Formats: sequence, structure tokens, C-alpha cells
Amino acid sequence: MENQNKTTENQSQEINSQKKLNQDFISMIKSAEVFLKDLFDISQTTNQHETIERIKENIPMKGQTAWVLIFSIVIASIGLNVSSTAVVIGAMLVSPLMGPILGVGLSIGINDIDTLKKSFINLGVMVGLSLMTSFLFFSIPVFQDLTPELKARTYPDIRDVLIALSGGLALIIALSRHKEMTHTIAGIAIATALMPPLCTAGYGLAVGRLDYFGGAIFLFTINTIFIAIATFIIVKFLKFPVVKYLNSLRRKRIAQFASFVALMVLLPSTYMFYSLFVKNQFKNNAQHFIQHIEDKGVNLIGEANDESINYEKNEIKLLVFGETLSEEQIQLFKNDLPKFGLENTNLIFKQSNQDLEMKQKIDNLTELYLKNQGIINSREETIREKDDKIRFLEITLNKLNATNIAIDKIGTEVKINYPEVEKITFSNKITTNFKQIDTIPIITVKWNRNTSDVNTQHLKLSNWLKARLEFKKLLVLKE
Repeated sequence: MENQNKTTENQSQEINSQKKLNQDFISMIKSAEVFLKDLFDISQTTNQHETIERIKENIPMKGQTAWVLIFSIVIASIGLNVSSTAVVIGAMLVSPLMGPILGVGLSIGINDIDTLKKSFINLGVMVGLSLMTSFLFFSIPVFQDLTPELKARTYPDIRDVLIALSGGLALIIALSRHKEMTHTIAGIAIATALMPPLCTAGYGLAVGRLDYFGGAIFLFTINTIFIAIATFIIVKFLKFPVVKYLNSLRRKRIAQFASFVALMVLLPSTYMFYSLFVKNQFKNNAQHFIQHIEDKGVNLIGEANDESINYEKNEIKLLVFGETLSEEQIQLFKNDLPKFGLENTNLIFKQSNQDLEMKQKIDNLTELYLKNQGIINSREETIREKDDKIRFLEITLNKLNATNIAIDKIGTEVKINYPEVEKITFSNKITTNFKQIDTIPIITVKWNRNTSDVNTQHLKLSNWLKARLEFKKLLVLKE
């Protein structure tokens, strides 16, 4: 009997202990829920009416705002022209580009047709002023050099979509606070980078490069759409008050129109996001594949960029130097394409020993030329010596390039005029006396064994080649 009582008592204690554990666990979950809700809740600190008024005030693009936009575009254009990131950032800090874009997202979210019209009109004015200002700036010939900063804004990337969407979300949340977060807004203006694409589009118009114009406008459009979408999402999430119209039929039509506009914005943006994602994925896969080829010991000229990776043509084009790849090796690399997600991709290898050897010689001399140019110091005597070397290298480079072009023609002419010649070899001998470098072109001729009076023929050919190529130091040797 006592054992039964003890067993019952133990079971009761276990049940009570289990209940207490369950209660503690539920209490912990509720505490975590309260903590997370308090951490991420933005509705308590949101001033909806003040936010709406604040956005509406920044929509008009006229008066001081228009002039600030014009001068900030000039500053940004200068920064892009000299590749100065600091100057471009300074221009973005003072630019009033966000107003009309936020107005579009807000007006769609609250069914405000009048604000939507006003936002679109001012957005058009903003784009027009920006393009006109940057076009006039880059129309000046001295400012028409293509810099890395300009080049970087001629094509969009999947990361631009994420930056625009995240920046738009952060911006509308910062604006919706009771107290405006000025530092946050300034940082978002820099991150979303609306101004550089507009300046680049103006550059494309000024220099007649419609591909640059199209790429930059596409990048600006992506930023604009996703900032507006982010604004629309937060406005709906925070349940901003919808504009009410007395006429029920008009209210219904405006709501339908706002929904239609939202749909027309969302559908293209979804397609843009998907297209950029696929393109970025193809580029990453291609870069990994090219690295795989290099790891196999293949020497490639150039880097994996838009010239070697063509998404539109579904093509990878690589320039090989050094050892020539056989058809079997090329086929093995083509068989590896599916492993990197590159099915149906066209792989092209370009390789030509003669052209690559000449290019290597020219590259070596070019490197020597650049080194000499970089170490010129202030001493007059040293400057003269370096200038002499630079001039010599320039002449040598020109001769090498000219020789490279003339080789095919000379070979054809020799074969026509001297059919007894079996083979000619072109080469250069570089000599130095430790004061200057000299390049001596050499042509080696192999005559047919049955050629009569070889010496006379060889002398005649030698004189003709020296006159034809205009090389005083040309050596013509017999093999």
C-alpha cells in the first residue's frame, strides 16, 4: 500500500514538473515574441500624415530645387570625368532626385491620383533637366574621355536591384519616423546612386554612343522602379490612410487605375530582376569555367570580361597563347561546360602562334617603354637620356608593327619574283652595348638546291628586300 502511494506521489510530482517546464517554455516563447515585436515594430513610431506631407513637399522640381539638381549634375559629371568617387558622393548628397520617385510609390499606395500625376510630371522634368545638363557638359571635347567611373554605369547588375530595393525600404522607413533621420537619408542617397546613371546617359548622347545611353537609362530605370516599389510596400504595410473620394464610382475607378499602375510596374520589374539574375549567373559560371581552364595550365590573354563572355550570344571566346591546344583538348573542355551550368554555350578558342609571338615582342617593348617613361626624374641630363630611349622604343614599336603588317605581302612578292626560294624566315635580334638597345631585323632565306648562281641571286634578293622594307640594318642570311 505504501509503495502504491509513493508511486502515485512520484507520478504526480513528475506531471507537475512537466507542466511547470511547459509553462516556462511557453513563457519564454512569449517573452521572445514580445522582444522581437518591440525590436522590429515600426508602427508605433510612425507618423503617417506627417510622412505623406513630407514626401509631397519634395515632389515639385522647380525653383531652388531645379537649380540644385542642375548644379549637382554638373558636380557629378565632373566627378565621373576625373574618376573621383568623393566628388560623385558629394553631388549625390545634395541632389533632390528622391522626391518624385517616392511620390510615385506613395500615391499608388494611397490611391492618390493627383499626386501620382504630379509625381510622374516632375519625374519627367527631373530626368529631362539631368540629361540636358550632362549632355551639355560632355559635349565639350575636353570632357569626352571614357573613364572607369563612366564605364561602370553603362550596364546594370543584379546587385543594383537589391541595392535599390533595400535602399528604398530603408528610405521610406526613415522618413516615416516622428523625427526625420537625416543621416540615414543621406546614406541612402549615396547607396542607391540615382545620379551617376543619368550623367552617363548624357555622356552617351554627347559622344553618340547609344549603347552607353541605353545601358545607363536601364540602370536608372531599375533603381527608380524598385525604390518606388519599396515605398509602395511600406505604405501598404503601415496601412497609410487611403485618399477618399465622395463619388463612389470615381473612387472605384481610381483604385482600379492605381492597381493597374502597380501591376504594370511590378511585372516589368519582376522580369528585369529575373533577367539580370540569369545573366549574372551565366557570367559567374563562365568565370569559374575560365578559371578551371587556367588551372589546367592553359595560358589565356586578357581577363574574363564582357569581351570574352557574351550572354546575348551564349558564347565564351578565349585567346590562347603559348602551346597550341589540340582538337582533342578543346573537345574535352567543351565536354566540361555542363558541369558549370553552361549547357548549349558556344566555346571558341582563338590561337595563332605567329601573331602571338609578334604580340609578345610588342608587349615586351611596350612594357620597357612604360617603365622608362615612369622613371624619368627632374635632372635635365637624365630626362634627355630617357627621352632618347623612349623615342627609340617608339620607332622600334612602329617598325615591328609595320613589319608585322608587311610580312604577308613581302612573302607573296618574294615567291612571285624568286620562285627558287623554298622558305623565308623573319626574326629580330635585340643587341645592347649597355648604353642603348638596338633591334636588327633578320631574314633567313632557304634556296632550292638546283638554283643556279645562288650567290648572285641572294645578293639581288638582299638588295631588293632592303629597299622594299626600308631597313638599313637588315640582315639577309642564307640557310
